[in-house]
Amino acid sequence: KVSGKVETLEEAATRSARQVSFLLREHRAMLAEFLRNADAARAEQEALGLVPHPLILVLDNVRSAENVGSIFRTAETARLQEIVTCGITPHPPHTKLKKTALSAVEYVDTRHFESTVAAVNALKDEGVFVFGMETTSRSVSYTRVDYPKPCALVLGNELTGIDTQVMDLCDELIEIPMFGLKNSLNVASACPVVIFETLRKWDLL
Repeated sequence: KVSGKVETLEEAATRSARQVSFLLREHRAMLAEFLRNADAARAEQEALGLVPHPLILVLDNVRSAENVGSIFRTAETARLQEIVTCGITPHPPHTKLKKTALSAVEYVDTRHFESTVAAVNALKDEGVFVFGMETTSRSVSYTRVDYPKPCALVLGNELTGIDTQVMDLCDELIEIPMFGLKNSLNVASACPVVIFETLRKWDLL
């Protein structure tokens, strides 16, 4: 029903088609803007001779755009190689990411996989050593491991953590020791702890 008038099925279908067409045009415009800005950001980094550090973040169905935006900002400050988003993880171009990450999404290379299993397998095929950040009985403290180059850190969903299938694919599981009653940090809070420990182990701090 529109403006007191009952729509026919044909009218409703036409209106819906126009709305879908508008949303598609809007998405294409956002994508084009993101790619233009990302290309400019990459050119700026190259002009300054800034080479990314060979550390990759894999986001396994991280749900919150606010958390993902914060992770992008952290990745940019550490000049990481890439963020791989998986499944339901919000990924550029995304309106909420643009707000929470500011321009960081344009300075960090990113790609998206529908499946985290596929993403981890692809990275391992590329010769990347994969760590899973998860509290388990077989996890090792993040300060007690060496971080080879290149390597990746898998970060899990806010509620369920890393999928068990993904954990089985990881080369090693690491954790941040907890001393309170809770057994985990927010994913966006845990992320920089291990990122900057990795850079410290690489004598960059």
